[in-house]
Amino acid sequence: MPKNKTIQRVVPTVRLKMVNKYNPDIRHRRSIRLKGYDYSEAGAYFVTICTKDRECLFGDVVNGEMRLNEAGKMVQKWWYEIATKFRNIELDGSVIMPNHLHGIIVISVDNCRGEVSSPVLKTDETKTRKEGGVPPPLRKRTLGQIVAYFKYQTTKQINQNRNTPRVPVWQRNYYDRIIRNETELNKMREYILNNPLNWETDENYRKD
Repeated sequence: MPKNKTIQRVVPTVRLKMVNKYNPDIRHRRSIRLKGYDYSEAGAYFVTICTKDRECLFGDVVNGEMRLNEAGKMVQKWWYEIATKFRNIELDGSVIMPNHLHGIIVISVDNCRGEVSSPVLKTDETKTRKEGGVPPPLRKRTLGQIVAYFKYQTTKQINQNRNTPRVPVWQRNYYDRIIRNETELNKMREYILNNPLNWETDENYRKD
C-alpha cells in the first residue's frame, strides 16, 4: 500500500424532520439556484463541488476505496472546519473523490439542530414587512457563502503547498439539491457511501 495515504470513511450523523415528499433522481444535479429560495434558512442540502476542468487532484480510488493524497487531506480538513466556522451548521455524510466532493450540509434552526423547515421565499418576507409584521432576524450565512469559504481556504492551502499561487483549484460554480425528507436524505447518504465503488461509471470519471 502506498505511504501517506488516508482511507476515508463516511459516517452519517444527522436526523431530519419529515416534510413535504419529493422523489428526485439523485444523479441529476442542478447548478441553478432556486429563484426566491432563501439559502440561509434551515434546510439540508446535497452539495457537489468539482475541480477545475475535472482534474484529478485529491488522490486515487483503489479497490473501491478513496485514498487521499496531501491535497485531499487538506480538502477533508477544511470541509470539517465548516461546522466550526459557521453557527447553526452541521455536516452529515461526505466523500472526497479524485476530482470532486459530495457532502450534505444542514443549516439548523436555533436550539433544534438537524431539523429541516419548509423553504422561505423572499416574497413572504416582503409581505410581512408591508403588513407591519415583525421583521425577520439578522441573516445567517447562506449556502453560497459557506461553499465560497471552503473553496477559498482549500485553494489557498493547496497552492501554498505546491507553490502555485493564484492557480484555480475548483470550478467557479457548485451543484446543490435541497433535501426535503428522511427518505431522500438516506438516498443521498447511500449515493455518497457508494461513490468510490462506482467511480469508473461516474459522470466525473477521469483516467488521470
